[in-house]
Amino acid sequence: MSTPFPGKLMQVPRRATAIDPILVILPSVSVDAAEAPINSETRILGLSLAERTVLAARRAGFAQVFFLKRDRAAEPGAKTIPSWAVLAESLGSQPTALVIAPATILSETDWLKRLAALPIDPAAWSSLPNRIAALGVGMMQAALAVLHADGGAYDIMTVQQRLAQSFGAAAAIPGKIGPMVVTTPMDIPVAERRLLQGLVKDSDGFMVRHLDRPVSLQISRRLASTAVTPTQITMLSIAIGLCGAPFFLSAHWAWQTLGALLFLLHSIVDGCDGELARLKFQESTFGGLLDFWGDNIVHAAIFGCIAAGWALASTETWPLWLGGAAIAGTLASAGFVHWKQGHGNASSGPLFTSLSSSRDHSLGRALDAMSSREFIYVTPVLTLLGKGSWILILGSVGGPIFLLLLVVVAVSDAKRLSASNSLAR
Repeated sequence: MSTPFPGKLMQVPRRATAIDPILVILPSVSVDAAEAPINSETRILGLSLAERTVLAARRAGFAQVFFLKRDRAAEPGAKTIPSWAVLAESLGSQPTALVIAPATILSETDWLKRLAALPIDPAAWSSLPNRIAALGVGMMQAALAVLHADGGAYDIMTVQQRLAQSFGAAAAIPGKIGPMVVTTPMDIPVAERRLLQGLVKDSDGFMVRHLDRPVSLQISRRLASTAVTPTQITMLSIAIGLCGAPFFLSAHWAWQTLGALLFLLHSIVDGCDGELARLKFQESTFGGLLDFWGDNIVHAAIFGCIAAGWALASTETWPLWLGGAAIAGTLASAGFVHWKQGHGNASSGPLFTSLSSSRDHSLGRALDAMSSREFIYVTPVLTLLGKGSWILILGSVGGPIFLLLLVVVAVSDAKRLSASNSLAR
């Protein structure tokens, strides 16, 4: 919700800031909860508020993070400064915008990115009452002098009051930027729910959103405060899936259903590694590759065991050909996606986000939907009906077709990129 303050932020700026801003974190202010005071060292889902601020600000593109006295930055790359005057001296004539927030703010990458990207009038300041103050480039040194005077302003209310007295009413920060400040122990569960809800992806299908996520988020919530790593969760997920594969060697629906349920459990646990990585800022290229290839190896193992079990039960060899087609389609599709999207990606973020470089590509969106975890729910349904062999039939037909469609999308993307480059010239 936007603030009622009039201001200049949403007007066309005279000169929008095009540089990465700096984040300044105010000292902790104790509350009347002696048994559990809230400060920058308060831990929420495995990280202290200070650690989360530094990591989220880095991810959001802030050039630097400063902590005023009485607080220490837990992560390298942040600095502790004793006063506003020292900060002004440290920055010198460096042209930068400044964002000021309390120590107990719940820092999240999404709203920090939006805040860092805001076009701020160099001579204006903006605010969210009792949460955020943002200073334009042109007024930074004058504002720091005002904040340092008369013993200094070291809480967000005083900071905003002094700025308003010296520079007039603040501009309103848009409502989509709505950070939470953790003030009492009762706010901690609310903050946890907020962070967990932020892990839900827009691309999640109905089954994943309403069945997988409620379970995986609770698992991730309990793992966040432990030393368990996302890579360990990935390995556990792969192990569960591979343990489920041999049950498909049996032709009996009950054993196959048990294997299908382990396959489904593999899928649910598989969601936890990414959740935990995003929650604790532990995403890595290696983790993305392990997750991606682990999933595909599990799928190949399931297809192989269904084919072998069907061949043993029927004393025929043709089910093995179906298994070969399903496995080849699965691994070839995975290899193609890895080559297309993983090649040249040097970032530590997710490697495999969409099967098309264009969000407007309808076939690409369809392939994204087909490759989602939604279809794993078909597996236990088919085994309960005694139709486990249908899984192999679907895989043997769908795998090669999926690979062919991937090639079609890749060619389309290449043509679109070539046309775009031609127009740019």
